[in-house]
Amino acid sequence: MIQVNNVSLKFEKRTLFEDVNIKFTNGNCYGLIGANGAGKSTFLKLLSGELETTTGEIIIGKNERLSILKQDHYEYDEIRVLDVVIMGNSKLYAIMEEKNKMYEQTEFTDEDGMKLANLEAEFMELDGWNAEADAAILLNNLGIPVEHHYLNMKELPVKERVKVLLAQALFGNPDILLLDEPTNSLDLEAIRWLEEFLINFNNTVIVVSHDRHFLNKVCTHIADIDYGKIKLYIGNYDFWYESSELLQRQMRESNKKKEEKIKELQAFIARFSANASKSKQATSRKKMLEKIQLDEIVPSSRKYPFIDFKIEKPAGKEILKVENLTKIVDGKKVLDKISFTILKGDKVAFIAQDDMVKTLLFNILAGNEKYDKGTIEWGKTIKYGYLPQDNTKYFNNDKNIMEWIGSFYDIKDETVLRGFLGRMLFTKEDVFKKVNILSGGEKARCMLSKIMLEEPNFLILDEPTNHLDLESITSLNKGLVNFQGEILFTSRDYELNSTVCNRVIEITNEGKIIDRSIPYEEYIMQK
Repeated sequence: MIQVNNVSLKFEKRTLFEDVNIKFTNGNCYGLIGANGAGKSTFLKLLSGELETTTGEIIIGKNERLSILKQDHYEYDEIRVLDVVIMGNSKLYAIMEEKNKMYEQTEFTDEDGMKLANLEAEFMELDGWNAEADAAILLNNLGIPVEHHYLNMKELPVKERVKVLLAQALFGNPDILLLDEPTNSLDLEAIRWLEEFLINFNNTVIVVSHDRHFLNKVCTHIADIDYGKIKLYIGNYDFWYESSELLQRQMRESNKKKEEKIKELQAFIARFSANASKSKQATSRKKMLEKIQLDEIVPSSRKYPFIDFKIEKPAGKEILKVENLTKIVDGKKVLDKISFTILKGDKVAFIAQDDMVKTLLFNILAGNEKYDKGTIEWGKTIKYGYLPQDNTKYFNNDKNIMEWIGSFYDIKDETVLRGFLGRMLFTKEDVFKKVNILSGGEKARCMLSKIMLEEPNFLILDEPTNHLDLESITSLNKGLVNFQGEILFTSRDYELNSTVCNRVIEITNEGKIIDRSIPYEEYIMQK
């Protein structure tokens, strides 16, 4: 249990939270949501004690252990993977360290013997004998092979180190679990396992995530940060979205009826206030008018970009044909004679355990990477837009956003360009920001803006939701569903996959493909 009492947090002139009161109780999973910059990660740091409140207090249940998903995997470079996981229970790990040091002593006093006996009793109480086995189970479930358990952290690939930190947070059944973007860098199997783990977890969970499907699966409550306050909703993300929209609609409809009543009363008063026979009624209407109060509708601080992919010219019958495509990297065939044909209406999700393979294929199709054998035939009417996973090279310059967009498109009317950028949430002075200092989310919106202005009839999208907030992901999702052309894409966002995809192509570890003309959810069921 965590009790937050009258908590405020101020940074110089900015107030991030003000008089927040909320209680997180056992057995519930809370999805912490809010617009970019609302303070989701900061609030987790307040709860964990990493940051101090300006006012108020945060109370954690007596003897309850809090565990947090750490972000810095370099912190443990010289430590064995299994030990990093066990360090999730700091008390147990400290006892293990002290025990080991005492057993290395050459001489023992009676006092040492008593101390060691107490340590052994605590070790047993904390289920220390099963610690390594429990840590190994967590690592296995997250897809880290046994032979990697005994390596030092620095010897693992970065994506495996992230999984180790997640295993560390989950280790030892903590009473309170704080998770900031836990699905980042996880493959589909690991995400599914984590969902089941949290569904069956009996203690308190507070999670920040941009994965809507994940929030829907695991959350019992949504804690919404807006305007420095946190409001609690019972239910998952979809329930919060629908109920908050419904509440806004109801308040607007209520106000509309009240405004009509106000006009009616005002008209009556104006008409009869000077009429002696009607003066009593006019006075009565004035009193009624004074009692009518409109509901205060505070618009959310959330902003949804307008993402709509228009097509300059529809595609003809021939779209894309790939035959016997082969690519060798460091002596290994990562793509081995793969063949597929894209037909009218195809929206294809590419799946592979190795992200590099998907990115490599998309780079080849976009003409940015050479291949060793095979053929790629684009239809003569095809104009494709490409969104790379790594967009760094596009922003290595000193242009502002207006100049950057202008370098791709000769748009003379600044008003038109400002209007377009405004719909992508670059308003007022934002358009003069230098592109080399933009955040990941801002760069992603710039790239989407570039593609929209190209008006392609074919899209190649490599992890298009990377760096986007929930609002931008929702808008992108709608834009792709409504897109009238063909799409090749890869994404970890379950909701986007299941609503956009109508065909799945899986690239195996051997560089072959398995082509399934089925929706994504059916593919997952078969897997």
